[in-house]
Amino acid sequence: MQVRQQVRKIQPKAAAAPTKGQTKRQRERFVQAGGMLQGYAPDFVLRVGYISIGVAAGCLVIMAALLIFLPPVYGLPVAIAAAVAWVLPIALLASFIGPGFRLALKDRKAEAKLVQGQLKGAASVSTAIGLGMLMIQTRGGDEQYLVLPARLKQVPGNQVSVVLTVTPNLRHVRSVGVMGQRIVNRVEPPVPAVMRRVQLLPLLTPVALALAAVIGDDAVALAPISPAPLHAALAVIAGAALAGTVYLVSYLLQKRMMEQVQALVPKI
Repeated sequence: MQVRQQVRKIQPKAAAAPTKGQTKRQRERFVQAGGMLQGYAPDFVLRVGYISIGVAAGCLVIMAALLIFLPPVYGLPVAIAAAVAWVLPIALLASFIGPGFRLALKDRKAEAKLVQGQLKGAASVSTAIGLGMLMIQTRGGDEQYLVLPARLKQVPGNQVSVVLTVTPNLRHVRSVGVMGQRIVNRVEPPVPAVMRRVQLLPLLTPVALALAAVIGDDAVALAPISPAPLHAALAVIAGAALAGTVYLVSYLLQKRMMEQVQALVPKI
């Protein structure tokens, strides 16, 4: 008697796309952890913050100079329009550097915490410039940390227990300890060129936005146009249009690059 067995093919369910609420919470957690400065050493972040404060002070000086020297030549509305463009660099610095700077001030005196878990993977490159990535499984679930590549050299390719010392706010990994036998050496695959571009884009985008707004606005503000109200309006419109174009191009580039990165992920 033959028994026929019917094997059902189970199709894996596709991962559901994150909802708007989940995306918002992820963005909030990203900002709360320092934003684009997450994972870097507090001393480095403080230096970046102090440089940013100096740049913001320079922008304020330029704004004051425009408000003082332009009104006799072009009128007060044009001077205000020219000065408004310099608010954008200050706002971008506060948005991108401010959260990390505040956390670095806290981490400077805070005691690092110990995090122990099972190694799940490591790579010497990530989306952050100069930092690699380490993934471990802890009691609370999977955790990802941005780590200096030099600290990942001792991490093997087999699953072992690792112990990290991490600052509580910026999540900067000060040290990585491996517990267990290093049976398999970790093989580093070649870094795709698209990853380098993905790293640079978050840094170049705010710089390009600020330059576009300032150049577009002030170039028109210094042009001989009359009457003054129309001159001021054209200056603001030019700066906003140029900055909007840069933002749109950056958004499309980022979307295209992320699609290329997703294509590199092996499909199971």
